[in-house]
Amino acid sequence: MNIVDSCGWLEYFSDSSNASFFASSIEDIEQLIVPSISLYEVFKRILQQRNENDAIRAIAMMRQGKVIDLDTSLSMESARLSLQYNIPMTDSIILATAYAHSATIWTQDCDFEGIPNVRYIKKVVK
Repeated sequence: MNIVDSCGWLEYFSDSSNASFFASSIEDIEQLIVPSISLYEVFKRILQQRNENDAIRAIAMMRQGKVIDLDTSLSMESARLSLQYNIPMTDSIILATAYAHSATIWTQDCDFEGIPNVRYIKKVVK
């Protein structure tokens, strides 16, 4: 199972430098898990940078994977992981979701670098 971090989705949708790193995980929808917090982050960013129609199309594509809602159990595990790895709330929710579903996280967010079950690639800045 795979989870693509919000930054990976945005990279993919904009066809930026690291888009190919995320493509295989995004396109393998049978193995794709999407934390609901990622829907929020991607929708907000695309709405901010483009328009609502583009944001809705992005969410429709993301929803082809299995969307996992944040529940009590994931919330509590997220808090534990946030403290353990000293990572922000959103990252800890994504990590807890990955661990709960035995998934690998694909990201270019340096907060995840060195955490088990994470495939990290450094963001290319132009």
